[in-house]
Amino acid sequence: MGEKDKRKWIDEITRCPECGSTHLVRDYERGELVCMDCGLVIDESYIDQGPEWRAFDSEQRDSRTRTGAPMTYTIHDKGLSTEISWKNKDSYGKNIPTRSRAQLYRLRKWQKRIRVSNSAERNLSQALQELERMSSNLGLPKDVRETAAVIYRKAVKENMIRGRSIEGVVAASIYAACRMLGIPRTLEEISTVTRIKKREIGRVYRIMSRTLKLNIYPTKPEDYIDRFCSKLKLSGEVKKKAYEIIKMARERDIISGRGPTGVAAAAIYIAAILMGERRTQREVAEVAGVTEVTIRNRYKELAEKLNLPVEV
Repeated sequence: MGEKDKRKWIDEITRCPECGSTHLVRDYERGELVCMDCGLVIDESYIDQGPEWRAFDSEQRDSRTRTGAPMTYTIHDKGLSTEISWKNKDSYGKNIPTRSRAQLYRLRKWQKRIRVSNSAERNLSQALQELERMSSNLGLPKDVRETAAVIYRKAVKENMIRGRSIEGVVAASIYAACRMLGIPRTLEEISTVTRIKKREIGRVYRIMSRTLKLNIYPTKPEDYIDRFCSKLKLSGEVKKKAYEIIKMARERDIISGRGPTGVAAAAIYIAAILMGERRTQREVAEVAGVTEVTIRNRYKELAEKLNLPVEV
């Protein structure tokens, strides 16, 4: 019997297999299912599934939760330490008296100091705060932030921070995480939310990729189509046409060795013309983070070699 079948059998059992008694008790402290008549321990790894509480808003969900927040790498102590809330309320939700608020303020201040006890933790705390700020400005999902935090922690272990700015390594970690999870952001986009130039971010990223042996595949033009089209407010028909243009170009080996953002921008520009939703080269260039010259060169190349019905 497999583990899944065994668990299903345990959950459905209502009678003791030894004496046939129905007097079964679940001891959640020991994690056991016990027959109270003969003392047989039917299961010794019983899990308390708990009641399925319904919550209609965030306040109800917070008040009915029975566990703390999950562990996260985006906080320097992984979220395992105690944190005194900024709300002046006690565990019952009642307001704390004014005479006790000064003491609570001092406790909160010392709690923050204790959480960061040495220079290494201070460095990590500062870096992860910067990571959260950049990710928020770029609109990145939680899994990208977690991956970027793990990459940064590995870089710290490999002593890659020495001689480099924290901001630059954080930016390179975010760029690597985006590429690993298939949500690419260009170096130009990342450089806009930090003070580090894109050339420096790219240099740190290459060193990081070699040192940490990150398994990252090159980005493809298709990875940028949806996001660029959304920013340009183009229809789904234009997206579909842009994908078709890139597919034909790949089959004829036209885009080999070309920058993926430039190819994606040119494909969108051509697709918008063909579908009657024309956008200027300047508009497309601003969204894609490339120059108008790049779009013009890729556009002419694609139009000529694929015999597309657009003016060259």
